Amino acid sequence: MLKLQIMSVNSLRLVRCDRRAFTTLKIQLRSLFASSKTCNPKNFKDYESIKQEYKSQVPEYFNFANDVLDNWSRMEKVGSRSSNPAFWWLSEHGQQVKWSFQDLEVHSKKVANILSDACDLQLKDRVLVILPRVPEWWLVNIACIRTGTVLIPGTTQLTATDILHRLQASKAKCIITDDSLVDAVESVASNCPSLKAKLVVSQKHKQGWMNFQDLFRNASDDHKCVNTKSLDPMAIFFTSGSTGAPKMALHTHCSYGIGHTVNGRYWLDLTASDVVWCSSDTGWVKSAWNSFFSPWIQGACTFVHQMPRFDPKTMLEVLLCATFKGMKIKLGSMGKPAPEINVQIIDENHNVVPPGVEGQIAVQMKPVRPFGLFSGYIGDPQQTAAVLQDDYYLTGDRGRMDEDGYVWFHGRTDDIILSAGYRIGPFEVENALTTHPAVADCAVVGSPDPIRGEVVKAFVVQNAAYTLADPDKLIKELQDHVKKVTAPYKYPRKIEFVDSLPKTISGKVKRNLLREKERGQS
Repeated sequence: MLKLQIMSVNSLRLVRCDRRAFTTLKIQLRSLFASSKTCNPKNFKDYESIKQEYKSQVPEYFNFANDVLDNWSRMEKVGSRSSNPAFWWLSEHGQQVKWSFQDLEVHSKKVANILSDACDLQLKDRVLVILPRVPEWWLVNIACIRTGTVLIPGTTQLTATDILHRLQASKAKCIITDDSLVDAVESVASNCPSLKAKLVVSQKHKQGWMNFQDLFRNASDDHKCVNTKSLDPMAIFFTSGSTGAPKMALHTHCSYGIGHTVNGRYWLDLTASDVVWCSSDTGWVKSAWNSFFSPWIQGACTFVHQMPRFDPKTMLEVLLCATFKGMKIKLGSMGKPAPEINVQIIDENHNVVPPGVEGQIAVQMKPVRPFGLFSGYIGDPQQTAAVLQDDYYLTGDRGRMDEDGYVWFHGRTDDIILSAGYRIGPFEVENALTTHPAVADCAVVGSPDPIRGEVVKAFVVQNAAYTLADPDKLIKELQDHVKKVTAPYKYPRKIEFVDSLPKTISGKVKRNLLREKERGQS
């Protein structure tokens, strides 16, 4: 097998492979993923055994970097962990990075010193991080945990308006991004009084920005991890914004750092010799789940392909297989609840419905509240109370549970549009549309699509001055307008001009009627 140079511990220099080496690398990847292809569980016997064996314990103090990652690093030093890398990154051009847990410890301690010294961040200060799939994203995540600063991930598709909202709402003191968003940040920074430090991951120098590479090159790797409590804030994830502006969902050090033990050990069934590839955008919570916490809890390798855009050919070139081991597979089902998560299907009065009857999918919070749940929406007690009610956390999903305990998803109750893996709130799209002079009123729903599952569709009532405009040209104009005002993936792929929208007596749009129209049920 061709040996490829591994990156130096003290450098962020990339290693370039020639075409032959890249082909060999793909063969290595296929071999690694294929070696893990089995239907027989490694960490448990069957689903029922998980429920019996798994008992969660939450200590008073917990820090994922110190208690998990550095523990794997210590195991490497004494030779009690396999030679499998902890982190393996591949660029679209064949450049690669391989790090052990020891490398991750050294690198992330240097970044932690950057956050504490150059950025002057203190315990529980908030950091907005908007980076693509580059190694620095993983280092910054670990560094935030080491310093006790609160990480706020964001997708690189955010516009200046999106960034402004997140900076103002979170009161973040620092932003870390790359060249592509520097201008967008600069256009709104003056309206964000809490923002004190700007850090750019770039080979170029930007006026008014600290350069990550320069600071990393000269940073010390001597850093003592802060002593965080399990229930201290660790990360804030902005929601998609189904009932207004995106809300801030707070997670603690234990909710992901310990809570995803179930995900890594049982659902993914990982060991230290496994390689995990999660293709999620770094701005989405799925990336935190499956390219950070779940694999590293188990000491597995996180594999990352840079892929600026999803490419099915690239995905299929590396052998992929995913299944819930040890269970009978029912096509179309969500499967069964994870251990210690008591999922019920309830009606509008919070009564459990019989098997086969549709209701809201809810998580029971009494007598024991699952610590993996988010703590609440920051600064929004009304919305928190709307989902954390009585004995249940209301997921906003509707579905049914069959006689065998399998859950079947039917749809969302909060109008979220699920399109090609993206969760899109209709209000953000509607707000963008109404800033165009041609739009008098509008409503956005999901429209069934054989490829994406759903696409965004807008029903638009035109202003009088635009009723005679060429409809095809106006549709293109509105689509381009939305792409400029908000993240491009949210734009309406379908637009229908209507005379009026169906509304309640109080003036609220009846989206259910529009959805039924799209599904051919009206």
